[in-house]
Amino acid sequence: MRIQLSDHFTYSRLIRFVLPSIAMMIFTSIYSVVDGLFVSNFAGKDSFAAVNLVMPVLMGLSAIGFMFGTGGSAVVAKTLGEGDNKRANRYFSMFIYTILGLGIIIAAAGFMLMDHIVTLLGASNNIREYCIIYARISFLSLPCFMLQIAFQSFFVAAEKASLSLKMSIASGLTNAVLDYVFIAVFDWGVAGAAAATAIGEFIGGLTPIFYFARKNNSLLRLTKTRLEPKVIGKGCLNGSSEMLTNLSASIVNILYNFQLMRFAGDDGIAAYGTIMYVNFIFIAVFMGYAVGSAPLVGYNYGSENKTELKNLLKKSLTMIGLAGISMLILAELLAKPLTKFFVGYDDALFEMTCYGLRIYAAAFLVNGFNIYVSSFFTALNNGVVSGIISFLRTFVFQIVVVMILPIFFGLNGIWGSIIIAEVLALFVSIAFLMVNRKKYGY
Repeated sequence: MRIQLSDHFTYSRLIRFVLPSIAMMIFTSIYSVVDGLFVSNFAGKDSFAAVNLVMPVLMGLSAIGFMFGTGGSAVVAKTLGEGDNKRANRYFSMFIYTILGLGIIIAAAGFMLMDHIVTLLGASNNIREYCIIYARISFLSLPCFMLQIAFQSFFVAAEKASLSLKMSIASGLTNAVLDYVFIAVFDWGVAGAAAATAIGEFIGGLTPIFYFARKNNSLLRLTKTRLEPKVIGKGCLNGSSEMLTNLSASIVNILYNFQLMRFAGDDGIAAYGTIMYVNFIFIAVFMGYAVGSAPLVGYNYGSENKTELKNLLKKSLTMIGLAGISMLILAELLAKPLTKFFVGYDDALFEMTCYGLRIYAAAFLVNGFNIYVSSFFTALNNGVVSGIISFLRTFVFQIVVVMILPIFFGLNGIWGSIIIAEVLALFVSIAFLMVNRKKYGY
């Protein structure tokens, strides 16, 4: 039976609704994880460090896709809840065309300026050339990656989350297979990793355009539209928290790399890269839940169903808490085998990475709540609150702690910075939930 945005959601119905989005985010995270796995094991730790050094830049720019996807889908879902499907399709089309145009401009600029970008990142002579090769090839597919990320949210708003999952599986498997062919068989190193990722992103970003451009049985379709700056601004404001989350994370990762270079050299960057790859997979559960449940919140907000808003919030917080405990236990149990996949060929690097991962994993107890609360306010079309939570969580708190803790605790301070930052952000999230509970009736 088809689950609709207007349904009442029990735990089982909610899980079934968001599960495709969770799986979709996991497969999306496979892009960088698979690249790192093959590059590290077949091209060596210098190439692996190079990919990790430029990855924050690529992920930071792709945050524009998150902004338009989450913020735009909140506007579209609210409009659908108001019963105006024609206007919802016009808004949807406008957001997609805007993403494509901006993506092309950013990709062209990044390709030409990559020499300067790599210099600013502080790349050593050992990894500089690898950085430039990987980033320039990746920039060619950046517009498609931005579209793929945005479509994840719009597929859910269109009540077609399963199609988004299929797109993610297709692009993820393409990337994985081509990584093996280009890196393990053809020995193309970082160029092969970037090419495999680019081809997967072309599939994930362009295929949905063909689907929505023709007649379909979803709630959305690409149509003729016009530029409406106020609506674009509203979508950007709504999605600013998600963009800030990803953009800030990228900036903070660059700062982490600088600190790690001071305390542990290139090996520190490689170790942190491995921890981030594992984190991508685990955090995808929370991100997927946030993406999958946001249109439900937006729809019920638009239809003024406060009872269902309260129901969704209560059940979501309960499930996120249980998921956080489960992921911490899983991360501790799998720390050694997961680390061995990436850097098992180097004993010292293996020990450093495994130790750091076990400290870092404690953040899973907290960060799911912060991710969801930020997304919850985005869906309520309150981009200001959502943006404040994300900005403090992913930027201000992390920068402060990663600059201070290593002074007293050295490398351990770097691994533990994320935990302190997330706990501080949790207090902010709780405060905003309490202050706004009467306003929205949840």
